[in-house]
Amino acid sequence: MNLRDAVEGKEYIIRQIETDDEELNAFLFSLGCYSGEAITVVSKKRGSLVVSIKDARYSIDNQLAEAILV
Repeated sequence: MNLRDAVEGKEYIIRQIETDDEELNAFLFSLGCYSGEAITVVSKKRGSLVVSIKDARYSIDNQLAEAILV
């Protein structure tokens, strides 16, 4: 299941980042978004999601959310 399908307020464990873009992979890693890390969807907006990773909140677009498998 990708992050777009996740339920708001529930904590998930990231299983995998599914992207061929090394720059995107490095960016997500710098946010603390990598396999085995906990992630929570705080809210869903029209074209983006607000997620909580390691006590920090980030807004990510739907395309990026689809690359994060939980």
